[in-house]
This record gives sequence, structure tokens and C-alpha cells, in this order.
Amino acid sequence: MPGSPSGPLSGLRVFDLTRILAGPTCTQILGDLGADIIKIERPGAGDDTRKWGPPFIRDGDGNETKEAAYFQAANRNKRSVTLDLTSGAGQEIARSLIAKSDVLVENFRKGALDKYGLGYRQLKDDFPGLIYCSVTGFGHTGPDADKPGYDFLVQGRGGLMSITGAADGEPLRVGVPISDVMTGMWSAVSVCAALRHREVTGEGQHIDVSLLDATVATLTNQGLNYLAGREVPDRIGNSHPNIVPYQVFETADGNIVIAVGNDRQWLRFCEFAGIADLARDERFAANEGRVRNREELVPKLAEIFKAQTSAYWLEGLDSINISCGPINRLDEVFEDPQVRARGMEIEMPHPGAGSAPVHLIGSPINMSESPVDYRHAPPLLGQHTDEILKELLDMDEAERARLRGEAVI
Repeated sequence: MPGSPSGPLSGLRVFDLTRILAGPTCTQILGDLGADIIKIERPGAGDDTRKWGPPFIRDGDGNETKEAAYFQAANRNKRSVTLDLTSGAGQEIARSLIAKSDVLVENFRKGALDKYGLGYRQLKDDFPGLIYCSVTGFGHTGPDADKPGYDFLVQGRGGLMSITGAADGEPLRVGVPISDVMTGMWSAVSVCAALRHREVTGEGQHIDVSLLDATVATLTNQGLNYLAGREVPDRIGNSHPNIVPYQVFETADGNIVIAVGNDRQWLRFCEFAGIADLARDERFAANEGRVRNREELVPKLAEIFKAQTSAYWLEGLDSINISCGPINRLDEVFEDPQVRARGMEIEMPHPGAGSAPVHLIGSPINMSESPVDYRHAPPLLGQHTDEILKELLDMDEAERARLRGEAVI
């Protein structure tokens, strides 16, 4: 097929019934690793995020297309097939494609695919090696399993918003749909583990990953801080709950991030800043004391940082191996020499943009012997319907025309 994959998952085929972000993030990761992702979309409509704009990508003349930037974020390395799953003919085609697939990933509400004969229990006997990954808001068990779930409300319910934001402000969501993204990552990890299990046993299985579970797992150190002492943490803005100083400080001309990770770094920092007396102060000499006495220490440090420019602090602290950095806008992020050196912005030819490439965020996965593989730009709606039905099902042009006339594809 065009753009044959070469990554570590090459030869793997994924029947992709996902939309929005969590599920598509999972399948994009698998696609970057070489899997052939067959993205199933509703005829005439497609993934909801196709319409989530502006902004839209631009063509070679700088004009906006109808291709939303949001959709491009999680649909690279996929082939789009339009298929009406509500029709018997569409369900028959779906099962035929599943028969040629290793993995099915879906993010419908619990039980929603059962009415189309595409639920796990309806498929597992006919396809015993199938790995079936379900991505939902609350999982397939528990009292809320039937409820829909969205990133924003799960960030709230999962506790993330309660520890994000200034102490005297309202709870804040993370600036990106982090619950969706983390759920997609956990789902991709689960699929890879299930593939290894199948390699050993020959057995497929059902994977059940939820936004709420992934968000609770994302609490990491803050969650353990609570579990250790059963004390509910407050919002502390940019401060770290367990390390001081580890936060944003205002300088004479801006703001910077400082991360003093241990007591040795604290000594070096104090020497550079000309505050050796604070390093000797028993209240601040060790990190435990700095955390307990942060209300006394941080205002002292704040005044010191304001006395010099950001460049002074960043250059000076970097020279003595103290972690520090700017707070970049997104234009600065993608011009950062390190970001550019790591290939985190990529370009791909896009059928909807004419001569202009689409600019995408690259994969952070770097493997020496089996690197990620960029083959397909995010597809147009139904771009590969004919290609896949002919390639995998040997369906002739007349049959495809008939199905298209009946709005099945």
C-alpha cells in the first residue's frame, strides 16, 4: 500500500472507531510506531473535531481550508474510511475489516456498539485474537459507567483542578486537555502490553481505560501527599508542594522558572545570589526547613530576583548548573533551538492544502533501531475508502458505487 510503514508496529492493523482526542491520541501513537490505522468515520460528517475551528490549516496561497487544526493534532498516520455503522451493510463491512485487524480501539459510551453487533462480547468468540480497547469517561464498571465523560469535567472530578491555580483564585483546568491526552497514552501502552500477551498466549483481550482513572493516576506526587497524611492539599499556584525554591519568580524585566532540586544546589544558588547567610540559616539550610518555612523564605527571594534581569539570572544560574528557564510563548517554543534540534515540529504534504505542507507536532518517541514513521498526513474525510475496500476486501468499483449510492460508505 502507499506509504508502507517501517516502524516497530509495522504489519499491525488497527480498526479505529475513535473520535475527539483521547482515542485518536492512542491510535496516532500506534500509527507513528508503524501500525496501519483504519479510521472509521460517519459519512458526510466524520470526526467531530473536523469542524472544531477556527483555526483551520491554510493552503499554498495562505487561505483557510475547511480542515480544522484541532483534527490535525491527533490523526496523523491514519487512513480514513467513511462507513455507516447503523446500517446492516455497514456492520457487515465493519466485521470484515475487523477480521483483518489485530486491534480495535473505540471510545463510544459503554454498550453503545452492542446495538451494531460490534461490542466486545459479540466479537470475541469470532475473533479470539482481537485486542479490543475501550476508552470511556468512567470505565465499564462502577456506578457511573453509563455516564458520558469529557476532559473538562473529569479534570474537575479527578482532583486535578483542585490543585491547579493560585491560592486566592478559582480552580483552573490545565491549558490543554490533559485528561484526554494521558488517557490516550495509557491506552497505547495497554495495547502494546496486550500485543505482547497475545504473542505469548495467542489470546486477545478487552482493555478498559477511562478518563477518570487516568486523571487520578496523573495526580502522582500530590495524590501520594494526600494518601500519606490524609491532608487535602491547597492550590499553591506555581510553587512545588515538596521543594523550595521551585517556582516562578519575577525579575526586573519578566518572569523565569527556578528549580533548586537539592541542598547542594541551594548552596550554589545562595553563593551566586550573594545571600550566603540564608544558606547558613538553620531554617533554610535543608529542603525540609525551606518547605516548612516557605512563607518566610519566598518573599526574601522574590525581592532578590527583582533586582536583576531575566538574562542575568538565566545565564548566571545556568553557568553553575542550577535548573532555570524562560516562560516561553508558543512562538518561542517552536523557535527554541533544542525543540528544533529534537524535531518537534514536522511538515507533511496535505491533500487539503494544495502545495502547502501541514505543520504538525512530532512524536517525542526516539528509538535507535526502530524510529517513528511519518507516512500519512491527517486524512481528508473518506480519503481512503475506495483504497481500503479494494485492498482489504477485494471490493470492485461497481459494488463500491452501489454502497456509496445507498450512503453506506
